[in-house]
Amino acid sequence: MNISIVGTGYVGLVSGACLAETGAVVNCIDVNESKIESLNQGIMPIYEPGLEDLVKRNVQKERLFFKTDLKAVVNESDAIFIAVGTPPDEDGSADLKYVLGVAHEIGQSLTGYTVVVTKSTVPVGTAKKVKAAIQAELDKRGVSVEFDVASNPEFLKEGNAVDDFLKPDRIVVGVESEAAEKVLKRLYKPFVLNNHPIFVMDITSSEMTKYAANSMLATKISFINDIANLCEIVGADINSVRKGIGADTRIGNKFLYPGVGYGGSCFPKDVQALVKTAKGYDYELKVLQAVEEVNKYQKTVLFKKIMNHFGGYIKGKTIALWGLSFKPETDDMREAPSLVLIESLLENGAIVTAYDPIAMHETERIIGNKIKYCKDMYEAIIGADALAVVTEWSEFRLPNFKVMERLMNDKVLFDGRNIFDLDQIEDFGFKYYSIGRKPINV
Repeated sequence: MNISIVGTGYVGLVSGACLAETGAVVNCIDVNESKIESLNQGIMPIYEPGLEDLVKRNVQKERLFFKTDLKAVVNESDAIFIAVGTPPDEDGSADLKYVLGVAHEIGQSLTGYTVVVTKSTVPVGTAKKVKAAIQAELDKRGVSVEFDVASNPEFLKEGNAVDDFLKPDRIVVGVESEAAEKVLKRLYKPFVLNNHPIFVMDITSSEMTKYAANSMLATKISFINDIANLCEIVGADINSVRKGIGADTRIGNKFLYPGVGYGGSCFPKDVQALVKTAKGYDYELKVLQAVEEVNKYQKTVLFKKIMNHFGGYIKGKTIALWGLSFKPETDDMREAPSLVLIESLLENGAIVTAYDPIAMHETERIIGNKIKYCKDMYEAIIGADALAVVTEWSEFRLPNFKVMERLMNDKVLFDGRNIFDLDQIEDFGFKYYSIGRKPINV
C-alpha cells in the first residue's frame, strides 16, 4: 500500500516509521524544510526509544520517504493521514487551522479515490469539516471525485510509542463507508494478527473515544493526587492506599501513582478541549473541570513544600532538580511540572541547578540559561541546599546517599514521584518530603 502522512511530529513520525515496517510505502510530508532535510540525514526531531533505528532501517529499504510537497503524492496514496498539530486556542478549544489547511490542499490536487484519515487529536465534528473543506476545493475546480474521510485516533504513550503502535491494545477506526473500512482494515491487518482488536465505529464515536480515553487517564491521576494530599493531612500513607484500591479489578492499579501533576502534549490539551466541546453544546463537564483544577494545584505542591521547609524564604538558596521532562523516556517539556516549579523558585530568588538525561537541550530552548544545566545527577547537587526529584528517571532510583551527603550543603530531599522507600531515607538521615506520605527526619 502507498500511504502519505502529513506532519512529522510525534504522531506522524512514529506512525510513518511503524507502517513502513510492515512493508507499506510511506511518504511523510512536512512544510518545515529544515526538519525534512534533517530527517533525510537521519537526524530525529524528537527522542523516542527505538524510533531512530526504525526510521533509518526503513529509509534504507526505500519504504520511508520524507518530502515537503503534498500535492505530488496525493494521487498515488491509498490513504492520506493528517497528523499535524492541534494546539489549544486561547479558550482551550483545539485549533484546527493546520488540519483544515491540509484538507484544502488535498482537495486542490485530488483526482482519484483515496481515504483521508484524521490521525491528529481532533474534537467531535472535525471529520465533517475536513470533508467539507476537500469538497469545497473540488467544487472550485468543477470536478467530481470520490473520496472518503475517516477517523483513526492514536493511543501512543511517549517513551513507549513504537511498541504501542506495533503491539496496540486496540485500534479504533471511524468510517462512513465500506470502501474506507476495507482500506483501513487492510492497512492494519499486520497489527491484528496476534488478536489485537480493531474497533470499527461511526466517525463521531471514534473522535469521542480519543478524548474520553485521555480524560479518563487524567482523571485517575488527579484523583490519586487529590487523595494523596488528603493522606498527608490525616496521616495515611498513599502507597498503602493506592495498593489497596488498585487491587480491585474494577479500578485497576495503572495511573494510580501520586506525583506533581500530569503534563505532555495530550492530557492537558485534551481535557481542556473536551470541556470546551461540551460547553459548545451547553453542557458542563464538572468532573473534568475538577480534574484540570486539581492538576494545576498539584504542580505547585512541591514548591509549597520547599517554601514551608525554609520558612517561606529561599532567596539565595540553591535548589537542585533531578528530572525536567514531563515523564521519563522523552524529551517532551510541554506542560512539564518542572517548568512551573522552576518559575516559582526563580521568582523567589532561588538558584536552580538541574540534570535530566535527555531533556536539558529542550528545556534550554524554552527558558534559556535561567538555570544551570549539569552533566550528571551528582554535579547538580554540589552545594545544593535541597534536592527536588521531579521526573522518575530510572537512574535516580538508587543513588549513592553517602556521596549525596558529602556534596550537598544540607540533607534535604523533596521527592515529587515517591521513588524512595521511607525506611531507606530514614537510615541515611535525610530530611525527606514526598507526596501523600509522612515527612521523615523533620
